[in-house]
Amino acid sequence: MKKPIKNILLIIGIILSSYGFYMLVAPEASVDFGSIDFKAQDNTNAFITIGIGIATLITSFIAEKKV
Repeated sequence: MKKPIKNILLIIGIILSSYGFYMLVAPEASVDFGSIDFKAQDNTNAFITIGIGIATLITSFIAEKKV
């Protein structure tokens, strides 16, 4: 692979992984009833985003070693 493609894959991988970790930590919905606080989170999309980001990072590193 050419160097610009490797750099683009690296940047996309970092962005996707960071966004996935952000989605994993930030609560999606919360409800307050007086002193009781309920928070709901669905982490399925966060895990998928992290997985795609890590796969992109690995691809950029493997492509770098082949050239």
